[in-house]
Amino acid sequence: MENECTIQLYAASRWHDVANTALLGPAQLGWRTPTYTGYDAEWALEHAGARDAWALGSRFPVSLAPQKFNHWPVFLIDMLPQGYGRGELLRQLKLPETLESAGDWPLLLAGAGNPIGHLRIKEAAQWLQDRSGPVRGFTDTVVAERSEDFMHYLSLHGLFVAGSSGVQGEWPKLLMTRAKDGLLYLDHTLPDSEGVEHFIVKFGRGANEQLATILRQEAPYMTIAAHLGVRVHAPLTLRERALFIPRFDRARVDGQLVRLGQESLAALTGRAGFGVVPSHDEACVKLAEVCSDPQAEILEYLRRDIANIAFGNTDNHARNTAIQRDFDGRIRLTPVFDFAPMYLHPDGLARRIRWEDKENVTQDWNAVLGWVAETCELKRGKLVAGLQAMVNPLLDVAENGKAFGLEPAVHQYLEPGIRAQARALEALH
Repeated sequence: MENECTIQLYAASRWHDVANTALLGPAQLGWRTPTYTGYDAEWALEHAGARDAWALGSRFPVSLAPQKFNHWPVFLIDMLPQGYGRGELLRQLKLPETLESAGDWPLLLAGAGNPIGHLRIKEAAQWLQDRSGPVRGFTDTVVAERSEDFMHYLSLHGLFVAGSSGVQGEWPKLLMTRAKDGLLYLDHTLPDSEGVEHFIVKFGRGANEQLATILRQEAPYMTIAAHLGVRVHAPLTLRERALFIPRFDRARVDGQLVRLGQESLAALTGRAGFGVVPSHDEACVKLAEVCSDPQAEILEYLRRDIANIAFGNTDNHARNTAIQRDFDGRIRLTPVFDFAPMYLHPDGLARRIRWEDKENVTQDWNAVLGWVAETCELKRGKLVAGLQAMVNPLLDVAENGKAFGLEPAVHQYLEPGIRAQARALEALH
């Protein structure tokens, strides 16, 4: 097995070889293996200093100087299949599906050929192409019902994983694209010129009713997020036990497909691995450093944390928040994603990312705003006004959750917490 990989970046309607990562230790260490990563010299000279979509990451500006880490670069870890997709791909590679660190490198070289964002691993893209079967489109109904014909077709491609399941997380997911003929195709099988709409399709898991409720409520939650003034991309659609999520890492400009850079909070804060998370304080400092409009983006970040608390979205780990980087120098938070009633999860997921010394049983939002305004050099008054604009929308949902699609039991559970957050925001000064 090769001990290095080529990183490709999609720009100006084609893939470019822009960098290489070489392992400086045994691959069996997985993402903990020391690495050396450097940009291609021509790319480095043409785009020197860029931190936007021309770069591998905001923490990895384009430069002739290579970077060494005692682990993989975090943006590579973000491309590593995890959750449901990891076990599926390990089986396809004829490796034990419970394989841990020793499986990371072969997983990257096979499973990172078509991930979210605008980067991919060249070797993985070739692995995917070599195993591509017949190109077929399916109706939304057939996909949602996971018909026998559709499932057989997936098995021919070794899915749910490589290429059209390049999304981390425990839920089975596929990347699918609607073509001009109206049918849905596995994303990696359809030429860019034929795509019209791009989706993540998230499927239900097993017979657990709590998990089913989480999936059913994700679309209403997105409606609520929009009502609260949180940045959203588009409505979500639930068909049977399949949630169709329009992708925001893709755009059509003058008829051409543009892939936008997406960088997780883990990558932004340099947190390698999957168990360690930054604090909200650290996240805000990094957002202030790299975002084009820190005042707007940190306000957006605060809105999301309030929404997560009010609506029981406890699974706020470092890959459920990301920044988006375009090719014109703009860096900002992506539209919100994975916003759902995760308090229902049968594993009892606890809130992961917290405020340092400003969060006990409840959050001290005045203390948070004071720290953020001073540390990130923001205007506190604008932060207060922006958060207090959420009060009436919060009360709207508390008073009439059914109108927003909340199921009665979910609304009953959430109502006291929603009202508590509204009171806390009213008290800001």
